[in-house]
Amino acid sequence: MSRYARFENLRIDGPDEDGVLELVLDAPNLNAVSEAAHADLADVWREFDRDPWVKAVLLRGEGKGFSAGGSFDLVEKLATDFEARSRTMREARDLVYNVIDCSKPIVSAIHGPAVGAGLVAGVLADVSVVTANAKIIDGHTRLGVAAGDHAAVCWPLLCGMAKAKYYLMTCRPLNGAEAERIGLVSLCVDEEAELLPTAREIAHELANGAPTAIRWTKQSLNLWYRQLAGAIFDSSLALEFYGFGGPEVHEGLASHRERRQPDFSRVHEKDS
Repeated sequence: MSRYARFENLRIDGPDEDGVLELVLDAPNLNAVSEAAHADLADVWREFDRDPWVKAVLLRGEGKGFSAGGSFDLVEKLATDFEARSRTMREARDLVYNVIDCSKPIVSAIHGPAVGAGLVAGVLADVSVVTANAKIIDGHTRLGVAAGDHAAVCWPLLCGMAKAKYYLMTCRPLNGAEAERIGLVSLCVDEEAELLPTAREIAHELANGAPTAIRWTKQSLNLWYRQLAGAIFDSSLALEFYGFGGPEVHEGLASHRERRQPDFSRVHEKDS
């Protein structure tokens, strides 16, 4: 796998005889995405797109969850280091557009907690399969920053503006069954034991289908994301990373570390 050797912070299995490659989120703390892994996760989709042996990609998480999001150390660095903030903002933009632009069909298999950069790729996948008790959370406003990343691009389109505002503004979790009901994901399975067999079956079906027809269908449908939401995404991403330089993120991060609810009123007491 010398082609993927430089992506040392990701686990890449395959491709198998049908051309299905598995990208596995496999890291400590429920597959938390480190600073280095964030860069790899943004770039790797371009290599999948170029690899003639890859016919489909399956994204999954190892262990008890799919993705715990960015590490606290990375969030703290974003709040204090302008260079790191600028670099990570570019990577966040690349992650969304590289998943959308990857011509190979992508299937995600989501179980347990699903947060952060992993959730971005999981929801933007062409077919997303979840377990009924998966726990999907977009926690941006709980952290004290705007909901950027993928949220403004696809949540209103997938599940409607009312549901998008409800979950993105409150950071309330939704389980896999509810995510399927509102249209945020493609398919929900009742038991965790069904997840990987189902996702792999779909990935192999796509890998063995008419390749150009499937890829061009994906390209056409993803124009909804690009043409309707491109400017919205750029704006939301700018607002999110502008927020990392503000005061609310410090309270949000402290509340996560101290395992308590944030009290943002204290942040703005001096303004009242």
